[in-house]
Amino acid sequence: MGKLLIYLKHYKKETVLAPLFKMLEAGFELFVPLVMAAIIDRGIGGNDTLLVLRMGAVLVALGIIGLVCSITAQYFAAKAAVGFSAELKHALFAHIQGLSYTEIDTLGTSTMITRMTADINQVQNGVNMVLRLFLRSPFIVFGAMIMAFTIDVPAAFIFVVTIPLLSIVVFGIMILTMPLYKKVQAGLDSVLASTRENLTGARVIRAFNKEKEETDLFQKKNDDLAHMQLFVGKLSALTNPVTYVIVNAATIVLLYTGAVRVDEGTITQGQVVALVNYMSQILVELVKLANLIITITKALACANRIQSVFEISSSMEWVQDPDSAARKTEDYIVEFEHVCLAYAGAGAESLTDIDFHIKRGETVGIIGGTGSGKTSLVNMIPRFYDAVKGCVKVDGRDVREYVMEELRSKIRVVPQKAVLFQGTIRENLLWGSPDATDAELWKAIETAQAKEFVEQKEGKLDFHIAQEGRNLSGGQRQRLTIARALVGNPQILIMDDSASALDYATDAALRQAIHRMEGDTTVFIVSQRASTIRYADKIIVLDDGQMADIGTHDELLERCSVYQEIYYSQYPKDEGVSL
Repeated sequence: MGKLLIYLKHYKKETVLAPLFKMLEAGFELFVPLVMAAIIDRGIGGNDTLLVLRMGAVLVALGIIGLVCSITAQYFAAKAAVGFSAELKHALFAHIQGLSYTEIDTLGTSTMITRMTADINQVQNGVNMVLRLFLRSPFIVFGAMIMAFTIDVPAAFIFVVTIPLLSIVVFGIMILTMPLYKKVQAGLDSVLASTRENLTGARVIRAFNKEKEETDLFQKKNDDLAHMQLFVGKLSALTNPVTYVIVNAATIVLLYTGAVRVDEGTITQGQVVALVNYMSQILVELVKLANLIITITKALACANRIQSVFEISSSMEWVQDPDSAARKTEDYIVEFEHVCLAYAGAGAESLTDIDFHIKRGETVGIIGGTGSGKTSLVNMIPRFYDAVKGCVKVDGRDVREYVMEELRSKIRVVPQKAVLFQGTIRENLLWGSPDATDAELWKAIETAQAKEFVEQKEGKLDFHIAQEGRNLSGGQRQRLTIARALVGNPQILIMDDSASALDYATDAALRQAIHRMEGDTTVFIVSQRASTIRYADKIIVLDDGQMADIGTHDELLERCSVYQEIYYSQYPKDEGVSL
């Protein structure tokens, strides 16, 4: 938690003023029992109506001043807490964006969402409550004890015994519940992961009639979370009754002691009332403090989870100085030199000894069975993952020598899953090049074979796309993601099985349009369809993470058994492919 407090640096004034005004309010509150004692002893006891009225006016004034101080403190505390939360979210989001795919895969999406939302909200509540009550409650408790000593020393020793007992209860329960709240948040991660999987995979679940199994699994995870929350809640709930028992027992002893000392004439009735009021103030503040401790315990558990994300550093280091590596221009735009790739935690390499060289303007097809490493291979070109052996070169330079912006500006990737963001078609396409004109956008749309349906949409480029493109068909989403990648004429275009939702005719028209594009764009096409990559300049055949062969369609059909198996499984030997 301490390391996260750096995000309060812009709210130093608020973090000082909020507890200051709360302590002012507490100070005025501590004078109330003394005023009440004066009313009882001197006003009512002395039959002095004027004094009663004057002291009553003082009570009203103390109440109004305390209210003003409380509202002011609330304002500053809320401003600091919300500002802290906003800066923390920005920092956490930026840090997550800076992590490589390896760390993101390891962390998992659900836990990052939980930490960005629920955990930060808990920390925000903790900061707010600390600024308001963390100093005020102890100030009232110890202030009441000191004020009790000014009234009667023997009676005040009851406070000396009571306060340590209460502290042991409050902090003991805090120590017990803190690790349990961490488990609760982990359980929340699991429930959120299950919810996310069910929402994103709803169609698959229904297609295989697995609704009952998924419902039962979610019910089990939800029940586990509920049981954990109930257990830690019951443990935390012990705070209030135990503190009430201790304080009320102390009040009984205080009343008995006070009655004896009043009978002896040592103290007055008003002073006994004042002592009881101070004990009541301690009770109220300790109840608040107990609830505060629960909130702080949750906040600390969540803060530690957030801090654990900040402590994860990216395994991928980028060159920061644009001129730190000499620029080279080579005939080959992409080179793999005996490259091996292993994912974090994997027992074996996903790619082994991949070696090839691609010239500018070539179209490269990548084909292989499921799990052969096709996506892994193309993900290494924009450096989403680093090679564990060998090196990947773009424009004659190792990708590890590039500044991130420079490398990624050369490459556009169309992923397997079409990803569109909520907004207009124009806003989505401008991701490819923020300065692109409408003419350039329409050119990319036409090349991606999306012009026909875009022109039919209301508003055309200003047609609003729902989150994840839910108001578009699968083929329409794929064509728009391809158009987005084409905006800006990238040097390298990677299409990772991105035409799977297109029919054969549209797929063929798309490949022909990309082939006719201006410039020397090098195109990598990952596909399961032999027809899609048949006319590529080079075809890379992968088999279980290894490169089985590389060559043209005719060459591979003659000598590569893996390619022959794939091709003839789709087209009988006596049939050709016209696409």
